Amino acid sequence: MSQSLHPMLNIAIKAARAAGAIINRASMDLDILKVNTKSPNDFVTEVDQAAEAIIIETLLTAYPGHGILAEESGREYGAQDSDFVWIIDPLDGTTNFIHGFPFYCVSIALAFRGKVEQAVVYDPTRNDLFMASRGRGAYLNDKRIRVSKRTRMSDSLIGTGFPFRKGDNFQRYLKIMEAVMPLCAGLRRPGAAALDMCYVAAGHYDAFFETGLHPWDIAAGSLIVTEAGGLVGNFTGEADFLYQREIVAGSPKIYGQLVPLLAPYTRILTNDEELMKISAAKAAARAKDATELVLDSVNAEGQAVAAPKARKAIRLPRKTATPVDTPAVPNADPSGMAPTQGDQDDAPF
Repeated sequence: MSQSLHPMLNIAIKAARAAGAIINRASMDLDILKVNTKSPNDFVTEVDQAAEAIIIETLLTAYPGHGILAEESGREYGAQDSDFVWIIDPLDGTTNFIHGFPFYCVSIALAFRGKVEQAVVYDPTRNDLFMASRGRGAYLNDKRIRVSKRTRMSDSLIGTGFPFRKGDNFQRYLKIMEAVMPLCAGLRRPGAAALDMCYVAAGHYDAFFETGLHPWDIAAGSLIVTEAGGLVGNFTGEADFLYQREIVAGSPKIYGQLVPLLAPYTRILTNDEELMKISAAKAAARAKDATELVLDSVNAEGQAVAAPKARKAIRLPRKTATPVDTPAVPNADPSGMAPTQGDQDDAPF
């Protein structure tokens, strides 16, 4: 595998390992760590900043004409109008890191015209390197990985994330948990979405869902999941999840059962009970179509080779919809990303 890596993926791996070295050194002496608060329960450390700096330096040294979208510095660095944008989370799971809880990672993705083409997620505590190039499969430490083969929700282990910011809809999450927990084998919340998604890709989880996420939390993980044979979308199964602050990822069969449960709680819907039922039914049909296409289109190597057509997100009529604030993300790509792996296009990769 290492001999055939895409050059841009190789640079991303180099950057991720450099950041991981900084994180590992700092983890040995957390008592002297300087911690600042971005907002209640949302922390940033000097390690986040140092890790991000080495990542950006490594990437722009190799590709000075590329753009950057990073958690701590936004679009401050890199070209502002490039078709290539590196989407970076230097330390996903900062709260875990501060407390010495060993579940955090470095996440780096490269998007070309809004579609993620290269992805690296590095877990420095275990020296686990997850990586994917579009159309070439997903790997963990040079070994090919696939999503789980479980087909029943009752057998499934599902990952999630809890709301923690001021203004988050805690009651909605309690309702989601009430809907999901009795139907699955267990619900887990370790606290680093990028690594959670890689665990879906590796088959440790059967699915994962969360709200309130940013592009840098999910960009790399989403490609790794789809290249491992999974499906990724928003709570109603639509493809344009990257900037919608909600995500569902899973093996095809479990994804198809989870989306209808989550559809009533999507950010684009009102609380009207009838609308919730209608949207859940539509989401179930959409998830079923996507699942059947993935399961029916595998080649001899067990890799899905066809992708469903991306559909535009459904919006309710203005008179019934509750206005929803759109997250402020610079130059957000409105087209979203395809929900299955193996999607080939004209991108120069």
